[in-house]
Formats: sequence, structure tokens, C-alpha cells
Amino acid sequence: MQNKSSRTIEILERAFKSLVGGVNSPVRAFQSVGGAPLIAERASGAHLWDADGREYIDFIGSWGALILGHANPAVVAAIQEQAARGTSYGMTTELEVELAERIKRAIPSIEKIRFVSSGTEATMSAARLARGFTKRDFILKFEGCYHGHADSFLSEAGSGLATLGIASSPGVPEALAALTLNTPYNDLGTVEKLFAAHPDKIAAVIVEPVAANMGVVPPEPGFLEGLREITRRAGALLIFDEVITGFRLCYGGAQSLYKIEPDLTTLGKIIGGGLPVAAYGGRVEIMNHVAPLGAVYQAGTLSGNPLAMRAGIEALKQLEEPGFYGALNKKAGRFVEALRGAIREAGLAARVNSCGSLATLFFSEAPVRNYADAKKSDTRRFAAFFGAVLERGILVAPSQFEALFISAAHTEADLEATLSAVSRWLYESRRGSAD
Repeated sequence: MQNKSSRTIEILERAFKSLVGGVNSPVRAFQSVGGAPLIAERASGAHLWDADGREYIDFIGSWGALILGHANPAVVAAIQEQAARGTSYGMTTELEVELAERIKRAIPSIEKIRFVSSGTEATMSAARLARGFTKRDFILKFEGCYHGHADSFLSEAGSGLATLGIASSPGVPEALAALTLNTPYNDLGTVEKLFAAHPDKIAAVIVEPVAANMGVVPPEPGFLEGLREITRRAGALLIFDEVITGFRLCYGGAQSLYKIEPDLTTLGKIIGGGLPVAAYGGRVEIMNHVAPLGAVYQAGTLSGNPLAMRAGIEALKQLEEPGFYGALNKKAGRFVEALRGAIREAGLAARVNSCGSLATLFFSEAPVRNYADAKKSDTRRFAAFFGAVLERGILVAPSQFEALFISAAHTEADLEATLSAVSRWLYESRRGSAD
């Protein structure tokens, strides 16, 4: 792990005195990989510089929000222009309508939408709406899928908790936790059993259509189709949490890729162009239960913030360009295959799961198809890998249970440099094992 220089140390000392753990989100603390947190200073394209001027090729990309890379010129210009007009009004703007219309055209299952400011707000609101609409109390989720830090979702919740070795969070009342049912991802049999055990009590199934918070785990053939059939038959809603996958895999969401139509969808990250914004939406008859049309209450002072709306509109304009996703996914595919080749050559117990421009390097001998499989990964070896590539100027998520995000801003030179750094570490690890 890198030795931190004077400016980083000075900022960290201040941070630990004022911020909880020196950070505002737990994974930024680098606890699972050792060493001190990185202090970001600036970024451009696929590159980020820390407080001491060290440059990194960034595969975090604000945890997937920056599919266009850092400081995209058109997005920056749109934000600057809007800032001069006003940063927040607390009133409806045409910008909100325009972004909503763009999202609706891209994701036909969303007939009406409500903007909020975070993914947690979106999933929390979607769960409340599902309960209000169905007049049922239970929510079924999948082990290792993270849907934000609302009380209903903080058990077996994937990346954030797994990184810190936490199974569930104190502060969540047992009575509320009991209303959340957990089952393995990619296992339709247990879903059927839970519906049989709780007839007419499950309001909704919420799922990441491509899991990306236990590391990347794609759905197995028939899994999403099965969820759609089970929920429809039982009168429950199907909620796709596309905070990560929305506009990541194609223009639209994973539901567009897999041709599954959920009842409700949550979005975030990419739709804000790097600014704090999220949303939930779905069928008109469901969304009309939200206040002011219905009795399911949800509100937010900064919801539909004009800066975020402008950034989101500009981002989606670029993503809508013909060939954008073809080029991005092709580039990501070549990188992933080269990475798999390097692993095979090194003969290490590791594998790469991927979907489009999402990927995770698991240090595991066995295939990873659910959270139990992911938790068998060698986290100590991942920590060693993280530190080694960071020393070589490659920034990946500081957790075995997160995704690597490839952006349109990553050049072939960036990817070749990354493969070189990873291959060198794999070779050194193999030599160390032999010694």
C-alpha cells in the first residue's frame, strides 16, 4: 500500500476529527484493503489525481455514475450554464419534464416517474409504494443485492456491509427486519417456497437484474423471466433496482437487454450525469398512488434539482448517439477477455464475471453465481492485488464485492496499461507462490 505524503496526511488528520471515520461513505475508508483512504483532488476523462498529485487510471468512476468519464466537457458546460440561471428553485421546471420524457422513451415500462436525490430514496420509496398499492407488508430481496441503506434492505445487503464484515445493521427494529425476506440470487426454487409460505403477504420482489453489489453476477437464463411469472401469478409487484444497470448496459436498462417488463424501476447514478439524482417509476395505475395524486407520501426539497436535470439531459443525449454502447461494450469485452487470458497464463485461482462494461475480478476457484459463492473469495489476496495495482497507478474499487466500471473515456492505452500492471502482479504472485 502506498505511503501517504504530507498533503494527504494533513487532510486525513483533519477528516478524522470532523467526519465519521474520516469519510462520508464506509467503503471510502479502505478498511478491507488496508492503508489510508485516498484523497481525490481532481479528475478528467478516465484519470484521477490525488491530493499529492499522483495520477491514477480510474475504474471506480464515482461508483458507475460517470459512464462518460470525469468532467465531460458537454456536461460541465451544461452545469455551468444552469448554475448561472439558479441552482435550486423548489419549484417544477421544464428540465424535469424533459429528463422524464427521455427516460420514458428509453424504458417503456416507466409510464410515470418521480425524481429523488439518492438511490436509497428511490428504493425506499418504491418499497413503500409497493406496500401501499398491494396492501401487503413483506418485501422479498436477494442475498448480496444492495438497495441502499433504508431499514427494509439492511440484511445480507451485499457490497457495503460485506466489505466491513457486517451481516445486518443495528438500529433496524426486529419487527421491521422480519418483514424482509432474503433468498439466494439466481434461485427460483426458494422464491417459489417463500411465496407458498407467505400467501397474499408479499408486496414485491426487488432485485438487481444484473447483480453488481456482491461483485458482478449476471442472471442465469430464466431467472428474471421466472421472477416476472411468479410475481404476476401471486399479485405481487416486481421491482428492478437499476440504479447501477440503468443506461449502463444499453440505452435503457437491463430490462431492455433481457426483455423483461417490471412493475416499478429505480434509477440513479448515470441519469444525473455525475450529480446527485435518482428516480423511481412504473405503471400509471401504481404511480398514481403517490402523493399528491394518492396517499403514499414521499417528498424532497431538492428533488428534480435543475443542475442535476441539466447534467442528466446532456449525458443521455450523448448515450443516445448511434454506436455508443456497441463501442463501449466491445472495448470492455476485449479488456475482460485479455484479463481472463492473463489469469489463465498465471494459473491463479481467480475468475472474471462481466456484463457489458461491468466486471469483477473474483479471487475464487469456483464459479460465482450468488452471494454465498462471492463470500468464498480470497479477500486477503484481493487486498494484496488492490495495493499492488494502486502503487502502479490503477484505481479499482477497494472491495472484493464491488464492480469495476469501464467508461467511454477509457482509451486503449489506459486499458493496455492496466492489463500490464495486472499481468505483472499476477506473474509476481505466481512466482511468490512457487518460492
